[in-house]
Amino acid sequence: MTAEHQRLKVNNEKPVPLEQWGPYLSERQWGTVREDYGLYGDAWGYLPFDQSHYRAYRWGEDGIAGISDYFQNLCFAIALWNGKDKILKERLFGVGNYDGNHGEDVKELYYYQDNIPTHYYMEYLYKYPQNEFPYADLVNTNRYRSKQEPEYEILDTGIFKNDEYFDVKVTYAKQNPTDIYIKIDITNRNTVEAPVTVLPTLWFYNKWVFTPDEKKPVITYGDKNSVNVSHPRLGNYYFYFQTPADRLFTENETNMNKVNGSANETPFTKDAFHDAIISGTNKVKLRNKKEGTKFSPVYELNIKGGETKTVYCRLTNRADDKPFSLGFEKVFRVRKEEADDFYNAILPNDISADLKNIQRKALAGLLWSKQFYHFDVERWLTSSDGITPVNTGKQNGRNNDWKHLKNQDVIAMPDKWEYPWYAAWDLAFHCISLAMVDVVFAKHQLQLIMREWYMKPDGQLPAYEWNFSDVNPPVQAWAAMEIYRIEKETYGEGDVIFLKRVFQKLLINFTWWINRKDKSGNNIFEGGFLGLDNIGVFNRSHHFTEGMQLEQADGTSWMGMYALNMMDMALEISRHDIAFEDSATKFFEHFVLIAEALNSHTMWNDEDKFFYDTLVVTGADPLPLKIQSIVGLTSLFAVSTISKELFDKVPDFTKRIGWFENYRQKNNRFWPNEERGDGEEVLISLVKKDRLIFLLQRLLHEEEFLSDGGIRALSKYHEANPYSVTVDGVNYTIQYDPGDSTSNLFGGNSNWRGPVWMPINYLIIRAIRKYGEFYGDHLLVECPVGSGNMMNLLDVADMLTKKVVSLFAKDEKGKRKSYGDYNWFYSRPGNEELVLFFEYFHGDTGSGLGASHQTGWTALVADLIGGKEVPKEEWKPGTGAEIYTDEEEEEG
Repeated sequence: MTAEHQRLKVNNEKPVPLEQWGPYLSERQWGTVREDYGLYGDAWGYLPFDQSHYRAYRWGEDGIAGISDYFQNLCFAIALWNGKDKILKERLFGVGNYDGNHGEDVKELYYYQDNIPTHYYMEYLYKYPQNEFPYADLVNTNRYRSKQEPEYEILDTGIFKNDEYFDVKVTYAKQNPTDIYIKIDITNRNTVEAPVTVLPTLWFYNKWVFTPDEKKPVITYGDKNSVNVSHPRLGNYYFYFQTPADRLFTENETNMNKVNGSANETPFTKDAFHDAIISGTNKVKLRNKKEGTKFSPVYELNIKGGETKTVYCRLTNRADDKPFSLGFEKVFRVRKEEADDFYNAILPNDISADLKNIQRKALAGLLWSKQFYHFDVERWLTSSDGITPVNTGKQNGRNNDWKHLKNQDVIAMPDKWEYPWYAAWDLAFHCISLAMVDVVFAKHQLQLIMREWYMKPDGQLPAYEWNFSDVNPPVQAWAAMEIYRIEKETYGEGDVIFLKRVFQKLLINFTWWINRKDKSGNNIFEGGFLGLDNIGVFNRSHHFTEGMQLEQADGTSWMGMYALNMMDMALEISRHDIAFEDSATKFFEHFVLIAEALNSHTMWNDEDKFFYDTLVVTGADPLPLKIQSIVGLTSLFAVSTISKELFDKVPDFTKRIGWFENYRQKNNRFWPNEERGDGEEVLISLVKKDRLIFLLQRLLHEEEFLSDGGIRALSKYHEANPYSVTVDGVNYTIQYDPGDSTSNLFGGNSNWRGPVWMPINYLIIRAIRKYGEFYGDHLLVECPVGSGNMMNLLDVADMLTKKVVSLFAKDEKGKRKSYGDYNWFYSRPGNEELVLFFEYFHGDTGSGLGASHQTGWTALVADLIGGKEVPKEEWKPGTGAEIYTDEEEEEG
């Protein structure tokens, strides 16, 4: 039982299993829907990067390598200046959606190096150029590149070519939950001395402008090495720092003069540090000011080539007249050792050092991606940000029917820069990987989005802030069972109460799907884009003319999977509470009806042996949209097995499905795939064995779906065979695009027309493994197709796993597929172990694309690499109630 496990035991007894302090600061607050108070719903245009340093935010804060308390009352992050930039490096830069040739994209080099669930130890690495940051070059070059050209990245600018940059490593080590030591190491990676100004910055999230009745928080001068912090909700804190060259105070308030030309009441605005450091404007006033809502000591450093200089700070709620007493640095070593012990206890030992590094970095990134998310839609719709008055454009626009949604929680984000907002199905995948390190928090996160301040009263789950009413695949029941599996496999016992809570909420959501997405009542489902952006030949969320309807193979398959997952959940709960047995029967019978609709309808094309979406037009024959994509492969996901032992525990369920089967077969009605293995187990799946084999023949063909890095989202067949269709007089075409999107659908920053996506590959691998566990050597398939090599499905699942993991792993030359043309940089000394987790991967080369820090669902690679079973007697999460005293913590 490691020190971190002991801390987790304490956290697990809390109503919310969360540390008060963590990496909860966003990396981009500008350009979000929450900050858009404009008339036209133009979030990127209303608050762009250029205005982010002088406009106070309304719904949160952002920064580099930052932390905050879990309500983001008080924030800490670093700011830097290389002596040449026109603004301080106070937040990460990227191009907005309009400026990127493939949508928004961060243009910085930064890495989540280490983290543990309680955040007692965290490392973050940022690479800061010594020459002027190429802001204009990045914007202008990306803006004028075509959709057919790759994105212009910061490594393309040449700014890092000669190693003229600083490695800025920020390390946090907690002495106890409210006492945090901060270490900022700045290393000159060049051979020539270079200057850098470092500003460890402390500030309050500005809520006082919008809640004038509450007492305004304040940071006040203590002495030359400290300031005192007073917040009406957070209480009192002390910020200690080593002797700086200067100390500056200002207010975290908007510079209205820069917004609209009006006069500021004082010079103490959010951007005052920029002007003071770069041009000296009002520097004396900021120096003489002794209180404010934003503060920073200023360190002016000259660092020789290869040299490292260190700045120490400390944030604590306990006054200390010797904040950096002799030997204080030991806390960093001890917490690092504890982090090593934690990962050694939960991750496998019998893998290479490279795989261990990948796995740990994936989990560290996932933990760094926790972010405080604040959004009250009703208040947002009916209030002003102090710049734009309340307007009907916003009140009648985006999300106006989600007034019940009032979020104020720490959530695992997809990517804290590119996607600093939760997405319903992304979060479900995040929770699976989180379960490897903090299963209680994973369960809490999955349940959170089903709570009444998220879920709509009619049962719909919020998709994401750009349009909460969009529809994501209903993977929550499947994710709950995956989390339950991981906990049971790891600790020997699953959490049935968790399953019950999830089941009760998902009953409401399942009913919403039935009532809203099956218009004809024939168990054929719609859903629109269903999280797959541009997967269709046209926008599948498009509202067609009257008499036209899109029946979706994936919408129907997702619902078949949903019904089967709900059956599995009810059966597992029935082991402990037989009252759920009836629900298992209900969901099994509903699964049968959905399976019948999918297999008996026009969506299965017997000529192509594939499932297609179907466009139904009144008075005309149904039109199959013959696109060979993962839309047609989602039918593989609905597979389950029931053991004889379980059948014996649920006699009414067993009797009922026996009657149901006899009735349907006697009346020549469809019956789903049900195979019995040696009398001990029954397999139930959406597709029968012959169709499973047909689908696998496409899946495992290297000229179709199978790539060196996993399964493509769109078959390579469409490279030479584009598909076109005319709808409402408009001609649409889709072809294989293995790299960045060449379409503008859904912002154009994601592409499902050829690349490899981690969540889909994970689902495919899990499903094929389930089939393989049942069939064993009784079902062999050729893999790859045309090779003559026959495999059972367990071996196929292993092969696919290796392909996906190979995206991140070093080859014999030390290169990683995911880095593609940028391996020159990651082969340099000191960069070899840096790993990024991209949003998706090129369908031919495996190079990383899209968001570069998608350690949300791409962290699933950690689960694919595997975990370690912990003997039950060693630790059972959620038990115990030890509270550490300060003395015990210090001794530990």
